[in-house]
Order: sequence, then structure tokens, then C-alpha cells
Amino acid sequence: MEKLKNKRIAILVADGFEEIELSSPKEALENAGAKTDIISPASGKVRSKDGDEWSKDYPVDVVLKNVEENKYDGLLLPGGVLSPDKLRTNKSAIALINAFWERNKPIAAICHGPQLLINADLVRDKKITSVTAIQVDLINAGAKWEDSEVVIDDGLITSRTPDDLPAFNQAIIKVFSAVRNKV
Repeated sequence: MEKLKNKRIAILVADGFEEIELSSPKEALENAGAKTDIISPASGKVRSKDGDEWSKDYPVDVVLKNVEENKYDGLLLPGGVLSPDKLRTNKSAIALINAFWERNKPIAAICHGPQLLINADLVRDKKITSVTAIQVDLINAGAKWEDSEVVIDDGLITSRTPDDLPAFNQAIIKVFSAVRNKV
């Protein structure tokens, strides 16, 4: 099925992202016909984690400082503890997230990924879910947090943990496929 044919999805990570939270959605998006690019402040490669252990390296397709938001239809923010923590204070990463939002392009975040949405000031009055470790942070930032496997609110797709990946992957394909192709 090619629901995402001609769609291009940016995946923003730094070292320490949770491997399955990148690999599973990336595979689902590509199987649905999308082209995906891993974007990172680092060049060359980024390293994933599998729980507390370092895992595989993934090639960086586009260095963050060179990314052109207008080439993409949606943005994916995998979780893990380290990657979102590094990216949320990176001005270029927050500017990229805001560029997607300002152009009404969907943003998907799982686990700790919604931390980036806090720093981008996108969670106020939005229904959001996440790993429980950042629940209070989201509530304090004005989000309407709920304990659901996937929450979709106004172009934001959020999910809790790797256990919710099947529902998250289905939701991102549905939302990303509704984006009108660039002219």
C-alpha cells in the first residue's frame, strides 16, 4: 500500500534516541511509500540506545544546519532520554519544529519526544500523551495530558512508549497521508 507515495518525512534525532522509536516508525513510513531522512546536529552518524545500552549507529541523511523544512511533509521526533534532552536546548532544532508547525505540517512525537514540543511552546491547551516520566512537565507547560496509546490534536500526534508503536505507526501514516503534496 502506497498511502505515503511522494511524501517525505523528516526524523529529528541526536545521539541517545531509543532505537525502536526510530526504526519501527521509519520502517512503517517507508513501507507506506514515504521517503524518510534522518536529521541531526551531528554529521556522519548518530547512535541509538536500546533501553540503557548503546545500540546501533544510523547514518545522518541531512545535517540540521542544512535542512530545508519546505522539502518535507511531516516531522517525527523519536524519544529516548538523551536525544530529546540534547535537542530541546538546540535553537536550530526548536526553529525547525516551529517551522513545521507554522506551515501546518504534522509533528509526531513518542515517549520523551514531546519534551521538544514543550520547548517549542506547542503544547499549551493541546491534548498530549507521553511516557509518564514527563507527564508533569507537559502539564506544567499547559498540556492536557492523557494516558492513551496515541493522541492526535491539531496536527500533533503523540504516543507513550514502544509498547504503543503499532497504534502510533498507524496514526502517523493516517495523519501524514492527509497532508497535501507540495506544489
